[in-house]
Amino acid sequence: DDHLLRTPWHKTLIYELHVRGYTQLNPKVPEKLRGTYAGLAAEPTIKHLQNLGVTAVEIMPVHHFVNDRHLADKGKTNYWGYNSLNFFAPEPRYVATSISQDAVQQFKMMVRGLHAAGIEVILDVVYNHTAEGHQMGPTLSLRGIDNASYYRLSPKDLRYYMDFTGCGNTLNMTHPRVLQLIMDSLRYWVIDMHVDGFRFDLASTLARELFEVDRLGAFFDIIHQDPILSQVKLIAEPWDVGPGGYQVGNFPPGWTEWNGKYRDTVRKFWKGDGGLVSELATRLAGSSDLYQNDGRKPHNSINFITCHDGFSLQDFVSY
Repeated sequence: DDHLLRTPWHKTLIYELHVRGYTQLNPKVPEKLRGTYAGLAAEPTIKHLQNLGVTAVEIMPVHHFVNDRHLADKGKTNYWGYNSLNFFAPEPRYVATSISQDAVQQFKMMVRGLHAAGIEVILDVVYNHTAEGHQMGPTLSLRGIDNASYYRLSPKDLRYYMDFTGCGNTLNMTHPRVLQLIMDSLRYWVIDMHVDGFRFDLASTLARELFEVDRLGAFFDIIHQDPILSQVKLIAEPWDVGPGGYQVGNFPPGWTEWNGKYRDTVRKFWKGDGGLVSELATRLAGSSDLYQNDGRKPHNSINFITCHDGFSLQDFVSY
């Protein structure tokens, strides 16, 4: 009887976290559950989130991922998980047993436990690139199936990839099979795994129809027409590393965005920079300069100060 919670946006308070990092050192979580899906749904974890007033957890990537070759060569591992290989399988390294097949069941139990506590589950998903990397990377999946269809190749030399992600390759969002793969994955995580929404890593990459960022790209059209996905929480990281990639305020209706301008303004004001009172007021009042012209609302702005690729909040305050 588990179901999506559908907390209204204006009542949503999101806590970004890492499955392992959030529970690994918590002495109140049973030792065998620390660093696992089960640990995230443990009573001490949930009580802490409830005490903070959190209504949704945004979980850093849990699609099955692999270690980058340059990390493996140095004896290191990929901790964050932004290097997806399989868009349908939950990462087995977060399982509380030695049986990797238990990942699906334990993930579902985690979602059910968080839902029972009134906490939504939003997945940070990486559909902009894969773990196969650039032309010198390993052939693990899509490259071996149909390299030219799944990846954006350089028109000047098809041996090389167009890299809008900074990770070596970019998925080809202009190909119908790539769009189908991503849509099937998203539906799976909603229908079978009961997640409440998604935060799309480097979402500007998903909008690149040809070269320029086109906010009316096929990916957004398909999402809006889908009776299931159009009803869940959709959050864009509204930039990538390619030309014109910074698109804060330019995503279509139905999408919310990490508001990088809110973050930058609050940080500068907090640090003591001058001449920011007017802009700070605009950001605190909902960033109408970014969202009002196309009919969107203040809740389309995800107001944040720091996240995984910045300081921790404690470090930021200290700094």
